[in-house]
Amino acid sequence: MNDGLENADLIRRASEGDKSALDQLFCTHRDRLQRMIRLRMDRRIQGRLDSSDVLQEAYIDVFRNLQGYVNAPSTSFFIWLRNIVGLKLAEVHRRHLGTHKRDAKRDVSIYRGAWPEVNSASMAAQLLGQLTTPSQIAVKTEMRLRLQQVLDSMAEVDREIIALRHFEQLNSQEVADVLQMSKSGASSRYIRAMKRLKEELSEFSEFEDLT
Repeated sequence: MNDGLENADLIRRASEGDKSALDQLFCTHRDRLQRMIRLRMDRRIQGRLDSSDVLQEAYIDVFRNLQGYVNAPSTSFFIWLRNIVGLKLAEVHRRHLGTHKRDAKRDVSIYRGAWPEVNSASMAAQLLGQLTTPSQIAVKTEMRLRLQQVLDSMAEVDREIIALRHFEQLNSQEVADVLQMSKSGASSRYIRAMKRLKEELSEFSEFEDLT
């Protein structure tokens, strides 16, 4: 049985109430979902919660809404699952930080809900973590601040595309589905955004191989 058929069988069984099948689906996608949560979780609550806490809460919503997805799938299962988890993360933010955390003008709308936007501090921390050792990061405050400035100066959709492709590691079709763009448009925008990021950070040799 190929992966596509196996995945479809697990989705069908989970929608019929088989929790072991749902557990397998979560296990399959856990790493990608945790990357998304860590990137978007507000730093003020990271000491209280981690990505596993959010996934545990989202599990119930997935189980409750899975039959609806099976009856009318509008996108891939992973993108649907990611959306459910993202909306749960937004709910967690409201619960812990209060309703003032929500600012519709700063959110990127996805499907019928609004997610916590990706922030430059989290992106900078993860990017520096990929490029340098922890000891180097500690002494490169200038690099971190410059990286955050560049990210903050970018259009929200460009910052989001970098987050989706470079950090969450979604492919171009998945990015297009998430942002409701054409595949070619999403790919072109990602290339332009990464080119600008590299050009703006050309003073730092660590970013030369950024792809």
